[in-house]
Amino acid sequence: MVKTRAGFIFFTVCVAALAAVFAFSALHPAYAAERKSIRWATSSTGSYGYKVAAQMIKVLEDALGGEYTVTVNPYPSTTAAMKATMDGGAEIGYTADVGMTQVYDGTGGFNNYNPTKSKMVHTWYAYPMESFMAVHASKADQFKSWGDLSGKPVFFTPAGYMNWLNFQRIFKALGYEFKHVQIGTEAQGDALQAGTIVGAVAYTTAGASLASYWRETELRVDIKLVNPSPDEVKKLIAADLAPVEVDATKAFSKDVGVKTVLGVPILFGYNVLADMPEEVIYKMLSAFYKERDNLVKTDPGFGPMARDFVGMQVNGIKANPTVPVHAGLAKFLKEHKAWNDKWIIAGSK
Repeated sequence: MVKTRAGFIFFTVCVAALAAVFAFSALHPAYAAERKSIRWATSSTGSYGYKVAAQMIKVLEDALGGEYTVTVNPYPSTTAAMKATMDGGAEIGYTADVGMTQVYDGTGGFNNYNPTKSKMVHTWYAYPMESFMAVHASKADQFKSWGDLSGKPVFFTPAGYMNWLNFQRIFKALGYEFKHVQIGTEAQGDALQAGTIVGAVAYTTAGASLASYWRETELRVDIKLVNPSPDEVKKLIAADLAPVEVDATKAFSKDVGVKTVLGVPILFGYNVLADMPEEVIYKMLSAFYKERDNLVKTDPGFGPMARDFVGMQVNGIKANPTVPVHAGLAKFLKEHKAWNDKWIIAGSK
């Protein structure tokens, strides 16, 4: 009799527990089924690209109604993040206009590269960056132009970074020898001080924000910035690489030798493959557009995007107008009267 009574109690408890689970699932359908995953591939953890993706996770998850779990996956370089996305290892990939050019031209880091899945398409452009050159303060008198660094050991940011690619095309346009020394970003300051490298490429986002590893370098080591000469500026303009002015006093916390530094800009974004559902990308862009003024309060690098979100997407497409545009971005731009019928929607005939 005791055994029967215990069995009945156990059965009753199990039924109640199951009922509670089903009731919870009915009230919370998001938990009834497994949340889908979006893997966001970026450059390394000390980079600005990683920082931005980490900031955007909650905005994106909320925009998609809690149906997706978004994770940020860092890679050694932007090029590696792009390849991971195109090979099926991520759904969103960090990139820049210069990187997209090389993907579709099959040049640089994408020479003889055939993606396992497909190539990235225009999706979301987030901020401009400006690439320029820095040297150790004790040796600044030796460098009056970028030509003084030709053929000398320079850390052009980690190999595969878009600023690395940017200076490859800069040196090619100027006819200079690109001699890259690969080191860890955390060793940059020590390498400059020891003379292992004579220069290092620095960069700002929207003329304001420094990458985390560069902030550490400028706090630990005295550096000076080197501007291109007037003749170099003319050659860069002729090559469609016109430098822009960056207020060095805002970007750096210490004196870096110049108040205004000239940097060659690139436009960074986070692109996907054409098979990402149209509504996912449309909701993502709409949410980022709605939050643009709040985003700039957390990071000044979002300033240009906040001022002209739609225009930044247009400029990203214009940089590579033959590259297809994701259907979700096309829908967003049509809604904002910014679509050009000459552009190609990914997946359309």
